[in-house]
Amino acid sequence: MMDKRILILSSGTVACALGIGFFMQQSAAPRIYETPEISAASVQVPADPDLSELTIENITLTSVPHEGPAPQQAETVQAEAVVAKDDCALSVAANALPGAMVKLDVSAPCQAGKRLTVHHQGMMFTVALDDAGHLTQEVPALATSAVFIIEPQDGMAEVAVVPVPDLSEIDRVALQWTGNSGFEIHARENGADYGAPGHVWHGSDPASGMGHMVRLGDDSQLAPRLAEVYSFPRAAEQAGETVEISVEAEITAINCGRDVEAQALTLHRAGGQSKLQTRDLTLAIPDCAAKGDFLVLNNLLENLKIASN
Repeated sequence: MMDKRILILSSGTVACALGIGFFMQQSAAPRIYETPEISAASVQVPADPDLSELTIENITLTSVPHEGPAPQQAETVQAEAVVAKDDCALSVAANALPGAMVKLDVSAPCQAGKRLTVHHQGMMFTVALDDAGHLTQEVPALATSAVFIIEPQDGMAEVAVVPVPDLSEIDRVALQWTGNSGFEIHARENGADYGAPGHVWHGSDPASGMGHMVRLGDDSQLAPRLAEVYSFPRAAEQAGETVEISVEAEITAINCGRDVEAQALTLHRAGGQSKLQTRDLTLAIPDCAAKGDFLVLNNLLENLKIASN
């Protein structure tokens, strides 16, 4: 699987700088809903003005004039038009799950297959709605009051806020990048060898370790935003478990001979609170003669060795 690796130490090939994370941008000011179970309200869309004109101007009286039905009919048609447009609006519901996870349910029935960008505490990834205009996604939370911004390709973004009370029980490290740059997080619990129980990465069996890895984003999208998040229970750390974490990048025809960028995010306990730290990374990938090799980048993400704290 990964039999050829090139060890890269903290040298000129990797530039690391503390950052504040990617800026979250959106085309219009979103609305925020603060409840444990959130369902974003639809925007009220006015009736189509062209419909009003048609209803008024094209009425033809063919018998004895009757003043009652015509206005009532116009009101009914306009109401139906508003309901139809409201049904097309983007909506999002967020619910906290065990393990400091959040389940997002997104609906936009008239935007089947359209691209969405999910923003959360500086982490971003791109996904697509299914053929019915729906999306269900579980996301590792990075804040006790977790803010999620769902930004459609076109139109107004929606916001959901959900409390995550058990975040203090989890430590997390994340890596995010744009494009198919070949990045991966590898966690080796208690010194596990590659491929052995305790080696956790996005291609491993979910039951292979005490922690778990989640890959976010749709890599079939054009210039996708992707992320990986590794979560480890603090109770295991307190019991003496340790985790060595590395960032790896496969040298491929897409990234060889190029500089690629990523951002690392680390969530850990400090002073009794969960704090999120970020680092911007720039990596010089060797030329294409090294295709198939892996760069192993140590010391870019903080190892989880907090057994006595």
